[in-house]
Amino acid sequence: MSENPRNKTLRDKKAQAQLGGGAERIKAQHQRGKMTARERIELLLDKGSFREIDAFIQHRTHDFGLDKQRFPSDSVVTGWGTIEGRLVYVFSQDFTVFGGSLGEVHSEKVVKIMEMALKNGAPLIGMNDSGGARIQEGVVSLGGYADIFLRNTLASGVIPQISAIMGPCAGGAVYSPALTDFIFMVRNSSYMFVTGPDVVKAVTHEEVSQEELGGASVHSEKSGVCHVAADSEADTLYLIRKLMSYIPQNNMEDPPYVPNDDDPLRIEESLDTIIPDDPGKPYDIKDVIRLIIDNGDFFEIHENYAMNVVVGFARLGGHSIGIIANQPAVLAGVLDIDASEKAARFIRFCDSFNIPIVTFEDVPGFLPGTIQEHGGIIRSGAKLLYAYCEATVPKLTVITRKAYGGAYCVMSSKHIRGDVNLAWPTAEIAVMGPDGAVNIIFRKELDKAEDPVARKAELVADYREKFANPYVAAERGYVDDVIEPKETRSRLINALEMLQNKRDSNPAKKHGNIPL
Repeated sequence: MSENPRNKTLRDKKAQAQLGGGAERIKAQHQRGKMTARERIELLLDKGSFREIDAFIQHRTHDFGLDKQRFPSDSVVTGWGTIEGRLVYVFSQDFTVFGGSLGEVHSEKVVKIMEMALKNGAPLIGMNDSGGARIQEGVVSLGGYADIFLRNTLASGVIPQISAIMGPCAGGAVYSPALTDFIFMVRNSSYMFVTGPDVVKAVTHEEVSQEELGGASVHSEKSGVCHVAADSEADTLYLIRKLMSYIPQNNMEDPPYVPNDDDPLRIEESLDTIIPDDPGKPYDIKDVIRLIIDNGDFFEIHENYAMNVVVGFARLGGHSIGIIANQPAVLAGVLDIDASEKAARFIRFCDSFNIPIVTFEDVPGFLPGTIQEHGGIIRSGAKLLYAYCEATVPKLTVITRKAYGGAYCVMSSKHIRGDVNLAWPTAEIAVMGPDGAVNIIFRKELDKAEDPVARKAELVADYREKFANPYVAAERGYVDDVIEPKETRSRLINALEMLQNKRDSNPAKKHGNIPL
């Protein structure tokens, strides 16, 4: 039986679309150590699950000779598939076609897939590899960017939005990823900036490379724009798949429950001695976290940015949780501008998507100094406070050591709707540290003392005994229980299960006015 010629025509057209900008440009993409748009999709999604749409679309521009350069699919590949069997929508910019530049039909394809994701309540993952706006199409391309920005904003807090920067992302193009929940970058092959090195040189006379200006290391360590940096495209896509395992499809679902073989009643004896006897000596809060969570598997966000606070995803008894923890090993765990904003943003994501929040607290206060005050530490600290106060998901807090001053209030205290607040015997809950308190309370006495050093040591010891412990707070009900550290895992899992049907709400309003 002879083949239907129309079927052959269809297959030929689809094969042509698969070639993007052609074999030579695909080869050039590979020579740069980069995958093509479709190769990235195939690696990200479950094998064979991708369903492409708009594969036959071509641009409509006739100016500047573009009518002689038409490629099916244009410069972006769109569609849907699954990750671990769960639906996701994707778009992947194709650098082999007009350098991945965004024109009218490119933006139309992206907007269509974004609207499908929003209507059907599934995550959207965008892979960016683009030279920017298609100059030949003029203001139409700028309008396309704005159309995308609007959908990013409308989808925020409704469906998870993930951006993977796989190459250049410059100018107005950076604001779509910036509006999404998480940005992944590839070291030494991706970069983001509003203005490139040439413009920087012309305006400020600075000599800077693309990598120095907006590479993955810069944005994951200095600016905080990038949440996760990986060493290769394959690693980046693997980490996106891993992130998806912790988060729900949309804001109406609970996060995935994934049972495992880690005993929920496991006692961790080493936690009883993990806090140093010297209150000024640091320890690594990540050691505490890994000993408590399921199988020690912690997916950290912003690992190398504002490292005095630690945030990330884990599981407790199979339940997905978001963790916020002060890090005594960096700046004594003090809260500063960057750490406050890092934690606040993460809390708001968790609250948007029904992920319980577990806080490990060891904080001496907010970082003092003119740089912090002039930089707006009041405003930034208020963002963190606002995020905790606003959150209605289950909120669990464990005070491991210091909880001083306003930072005690901010870090998910009972007073701002903390659901279960626990303390270790090593907890010190007070307005300030014993040394500072004695200097203020007994200033005149110390000035008159025959041996002010010895007298101060006595007063500090007395203050520490009276106030630098968890029991005064427990007597007031500000702490629900003081527990042995080794019991922390089982107590947190029990609390999560107790809170699984928690219902709380905020007053009706259009939206609050977070102190941005």
